[in-house]
Amino acid sequence: MIKQHWLVQHKGALILLPSLILTTIFIYGFIGSSFFFSLTNWRTLAIDLSLRDPLWQTYADMFTMPRFQADLRNTFVFTLLFIGLATGIGLGLAILLDRQISQKGWFRNTFLFPYALSFIVTGVVWRWIFNPETGINLFFNFLGINRALEAAGMDPLSPGWTTDPTIVFSVNQLLYHLWPDGRVLQIEWGIPVALIPIAIAATWQLSGFVMAMYLGGLGGISSQIRDAAQIDGAGEIRLYSSVIIPMLNPITISTIIILLHVSLKIFDLVFAMSGVGPGFATDVPAIFVFEMMFKAARYNLGSAASIVMLVASSVVIVPYLIHTFKTRES
Repeated sequence: MIKQHWLVQHKGALILLPSLILTTIFIYGFIGSSFFFSLTNWRTLAIDLSLRDPLWQTYADMFTMPRFQADLRNTFVFTLLFIGLATGIGLGLAILLDRQISQKGWFRNTFLFPYALSFIVTGVVWRWIFNPETGINLFFNFLGINRALEAAGMDPLSPGWTTDPTIVFSVNQLLYHLWPDGRVLQIEWGIPVALIPIAIAATWQLSGFVMAMYLGGLGGISSQIRDAAQIDGAGEIRLYSSVIIPMLNPITISTIIILLHVSLKIFDLVFAMSGVGPGFATDVPAIFVFEMMFKAARYNLGSAASIVMLVASSVVIVPYLIHTFKTRES
């Protein structure tokens, strides 16, 4: 009888116990093992679990590698472009739908459709679109733009898109001026041209999701608030800029957190469109981990990069989760 009573009291914990055990082993256990491998000398197919001296030497080597520095630059640039474009376009689409435009249902479904695709499909399609030989450059010839330029004695438009290694808006000189010891930088910091098409493709796929997020927020704004603002003399632009959009700040924060998480772990879209790109112009940490682990057999280096990705994601996600839990409790 006592045993049965104990089981009834703790049935919730017993139901969750198998899930907790599996989570501990296959998530936290693997995280711990990855961190341990990053501190070892395991740099070949032969297992070597002896610790390096000093322990952080793998991380020091990784952060001074030109390729990994390019990965950090690309992640930073891609995140800014992707989040800025996706958030701005998604908000604009949501406002258009909020204004009760004609063919609202068709419009909404059209922009939500890309979100149903996988990144690998999106990458294959957009790789063809930005192909210098068979993609969007053909439109320049079809519209006669290149013929007009050639007639004027100018070079025809034939951008390399994902094959262009050019870095624009380079800030290396500024960095060296602010940080005299910054010669440790092995790559040029700026915006890789080859990374811009990838940001466009990611924006195309996720802007519909952002639109849906904002539509949910707009649906929760009372019509009385709109009416009161209009009675006070607020026009359409002032209504949205001063009243409605500020009320959507929680939606904006949640959307940015989600998009930031996507950008930090992006892999399949970049892998399908360009891979590492010319001069690592489109390389990202996830591809770095994949190639170090499964091609170069640098298991300690791949593990270290995966830990850096985990920490970067945690810096974003954990404070957001803590804030969310505190808000719910209050």
